[in-house]
Amino acid sequence: MRSGSTSSTLLLVGALLLFLGLAGWQLGLPGLHYDEAKEAGVNALEILTGAPITAFRQSGVTVAGRTFPVMVQDYIGALNVYLAIPALALSGIGVPNLRLQAVLTGLLALLFLVFAVEEWLRRDGEPEPRWRGGLWLALLLAAAPSFVFWSRQGIFVTNLQQLWGYLALWQGLRWLRCGNQGALWVAMAAAGLALYAKLQAIWLIGPAGLLLLWLWWRQGRRPVVTGDMALGAALAFVLPLAPLVWFNVQTGGTLISVGSNLGTSYYGVNNADLLANLPVRLGQLVSALRGDQFWYLGGLFGNPAAPWLALALVAAALWAAPKRMAGPLLLLALMVIASLFTVSDLFITHYALVQPVAVATVAVAVAVLVSAAHTPRWLSQAAVAAVLLWLALDLAATLSYHRVLAQSGGLADHSDAGYQLAYHLQHNGLGAPIALDWGFDAPVRFLSGGTVTPVEIFGYESPVAADDGYRERLGLFLGNPANVYLLHAEPFAVFAGRREIFLDEVSARELTATVERTFAQRDGTPLIELWRVETP
Repeated sequence: MRSGSTSSTLLLVGALLLFLGLAGWQLGLPGLHYDEAKEAGVNALEILTGAPITAFRQSGVTVAGRTFPVMVQDYIGALNVYLAIPALALSGIGVPNLRLQAVLTGLLALLFLVFAVEEWLRRDGEPEPRWRGGLWLALLLAAAPSFVFWSRQGIFVTNLQQLWGYLALWQGLRWLRCGNQGALWVAMAAAGLALYAKLQAIWLIGPAGLLLLWLWWRQGRRPVVTGDMALGAALAFVLPLAPLVWFNVQTGGTLISVGSNLGTSYYGVNNADLLANLPVRLGQLVSALRGDQFWYLGGLFGNPAAPWLALALVAAALWAAPKRMAGPLLLLALMVIASLFTVSDLFITHYALVQPVAVATVAVAVAVLVSAAHTPRWLSQAAVAAVLLWLALDLAATLSYHRVLAQSGGLADHSDAGYQLAYHLQHNGLGAPIALDWGFDAPVRFLSGGTVTPVEIFGYESPVAADDGYRERLGLFLGNPANVYLLHAEPFAVFAGRREIFLDEVSARELTATVERTFAQRDGTPLIELWRVETP
């Protein structure tokens, strides 16, 4: 038994090292996405350099005349900002430096989910087997394209909600098993931190809370909850949410954002039409298991067998031990149902929180098939073979993504053409370009070390049409020939209609607009245009 346990530990460490190698390779690619810079890099840079801090909605905690942010979006907390500061302070301002924290977050999230799977198996009376569920999970996630590449750009998908959410799940299960007061308090604090990191974490925290409550009620020897224990748990949950509460006291931003998108979201999703949203989300779950959604890395690869292997393994485990699979399957189903509502769009990146839980369900199934006394030997061996095949296909897909990424540098708003843009602006004294589309401001500010500050005037009111004040804002800048203007090449425009109004206003004022410089993807496709407006 001891030899088997040592082998399991070595395999687990090997899987973790494999993940670190794949996630940490060429961390500077793809190019820095707007959300990475906006939700961590820029504020961290400002705090480190002593520059004025651009707190979201001008809300935060003011110390010595500087307002430190508590949120970076209406529903995303500023945790990534403060966690990025040590890495940037020690290693300097750079994209790999910023992403290092995200990769380490992914590693910890993986470990916490490994422990949660182990805890679930212990709760079910699982003996000390040679092959544990946590090991199977590590092997199934270590090279998974979705987990690897979403962890590399973890700020982009707010993978802190994974870390805190999986910690809450692990400690909640541990409390159920052993009644440890500290485990309950850690679980509640982690749940609060997950929600503060991003409100989307309710997809996990809500279903997990319901599942744990149901298990507690059904458990024969359930842990006793005293008044002091309950009070401590409530405080542990509420305290991490204090910055979110303070933000809403100052601005009401979260309440406004959620309230105004309850019916139809910002990008036009009908939140009441759950039956239309369900197939979209189920398709995204399948795609996340395959890992074939990363077109912006330069190609499409994936593990086509993953969904089928997952289905077969879970079905076999349901046949072998239905009661032991009920909890993980219920949690996954409730998370999918929770995902049918959105304040933005049905983005597949939201499933960065769900995909590891789906894989954890498969890992529990494998553990059941390998260790259950009445499972035929051939079925146990087939389960092990399925894991090894899954790992091999994941590894092939992830390496293929890395290969094409080294050639493409990333595509569209993930392209490393943004590095060229920031360098050109910084070294040509163009410190305040006018941004007529989304995607320029935060990356340029971070990449230029704060020396270039684009002025966003396109307006966030609607992504499909400019607001009524856009022409007026534009007119304030057109009279100065020293100004330069940033637009995406037409196929890559994010906020529609801004280019047309820009050219219309230039023509109405009898001015001449010319493209001074174009920045292209590595394949030569024009991506970003630098315009100048002058008197003919």
